[in-house]
Amino acid sequence: MRKISFNDFPAEWSLERDTLLPQIESVFEKGDLDGGKAVGLLESRLAAYFGVAHAITLSSGADALIFGLKALDIGPGDEVITPANSFIASTAAIAHIGAIPVFADVGPDQNLDPDAVSAAITPRTKAIMPVHLTGRMANMTRLMQIARQHGLKVIEDSAQAAGALYHGHPPGSLGDVGCFSAHPLKNLNAADDGGFVTTDDPEIAARILRLRSHGLVDRDTATEFGFASRLDTVQAVVVLHRLTRLEEVVARRNANAALYLSLLEPDLTRHLAHRPNTRDAFHLFVIQTEERDALRAYLTSMAWTRRSTTPCRSIFSLRLRGSRRAKTCSPIRSDRPSASSRSRSISTFRTKTFTMSLPS
Repeated sequence: MRKISFNDFPAEWSLERDTLLPQIESVFEKGDLDGGKAVGLLESRLAAYFGVAHAITLSSGADALIFGLKALDIGPGDEVITPANSFIASTAAIAHIGAIPVFADVGPDQNLDPDAVSAAITPRTKAIMPVHLTGRMANMTRLMQIARQHGLKVIEDSAQAAGALYHGHPPGSLGDVGCFSAHPLKNLNAADDGGFVTTDDPEIAARILRLRSHGLVDRDTATEFGFASRLDTVQAVVVLHRLTRLEEVVARRNANAALYLSLLEPDLTRHLAHRPNTRDAFHLFVIQTEERDALRAYLTSMAWTRRSTTPCRSIFSLRLRGSRRAKTCSPIRSDRPSASSRSRSISTFRTKTFTMSLPS
């Protein structure tokens, strides 16, 4: 029985080896390892793709969140409203700068519920940090209205959303900053860790540039204590190439998602409905089912590799490679999910959630 792997990095490399290998060799031959021309070129092309004035590359998506928050002058004692069902890096970034994460519940789309956000605002609230979970953008129209009404900053956690669109707007182009991961598991991925921040504000961009390089404005002058978080030239070369393929990758993921939907029994599983004027990036494909453990055991017996991606929350996630075995979900009953209505609490669902990867 052929094993359906969690990820297939060798297959991705086989498609791009002939193009990428000479470029990577050139970086080493020139000794252009740190701050090479490819880094600046990547930043300009990222800015153009995401429709913003500035894109600043970093060594991880986690640093993108931390630096984005710091550049907005959010710090100790400030409250930042965010969902509880994201990966721990989202909340950890808030905690790292001494701010207070305030958990607002999510709606049926698994993204921040604007009504819950409104209810969570206090005099100490400084910002809202929506997470475009699984590549599906949050309701940015309502969230931006709430932010403007209360004078709050908006940090878009777009780690999983490269390639998505919301009423024609890419992720990271609507809030004050957008924070992205280029981890190897992402749609737009490096060969190691990486990340970047997007913004239209030149002062925010300038501060993040300083933060990523020890707070330096030149070799001998630092305006603050910063960090070492520069994306190396090899990773810039890789992401540059993969950026040219991102539209193709997202289109293929959407086609694979449509195939999954055509094979899954709609009465037995539930998937988030398509919304008009949006495009999901389908970093992950999510189904909900009541019989999580039975489905997991069955898929394991069929040689599917699965992984729990967010063990600290009440939702279970499973990634599946391929689409030929999608009918294996058919024996499982489902029920409509119901998010907890309590703000500042971890969101819960009556149904269990499986996350299925979509080969690109």
